[in-house]
Amino acid sequence: MKLVVNGQSHEVDAPTDMPLLWVLRDLVGLTGTKFGCGMAQCGACTVHLDGQAVRSCVLPAVAAAGKSITTIEGLSKDGSHPVQRAWQQLDVVQCGYCQSGQIMSAVALLAQKPQPSDADIDAAMAGNLCRCGTYQRIRGAVHRAAELSKESGHVA
Repeated sequence: MKLVVNGQSHEVDAPTDMPLLWVLRDLVGLTGTKFGCGMAQCGACTVHLDGQAVRSCVLPAVAAAGKSITTIEGLSKDGSHPVQRAWQQLDVVQCGYCQSGQIMSAVALLAQKPQPSDADIDAAMAGNLCRCGTYQRIRGAVHRAAELSKESGHVA
């Protein structure tokens, strides 16, 4: 099947029911998207499919064929995306395992609501679990990313 990942076309030989997560990691070689629970409950595997945050651990890869897939590696080559910069500025990461999914969910939120309230952030990020409990820093980083996006004119 043909997949478009981070703007590049990839021909992959995978069973149609193989989860997108494993296609991305094992066949395309993009390991930034993490396996957490395998049941779409933790959010570590979040990627964008046509701009929408989806859980790649339960999404059959065939469902992504013909659509635009964006992984954490596709946000920016140098960490310059406003959400990535905000995460660094506020030192959000503790263990870091969940953070690619957290960032991808935050980017999707800011694309829909460029100036989200705390309630908007909490609702949008509720499906992303952080074992280290960095939720206050995550919320602060989403607000900071909104500021950085506004200052730079970057659309999340």
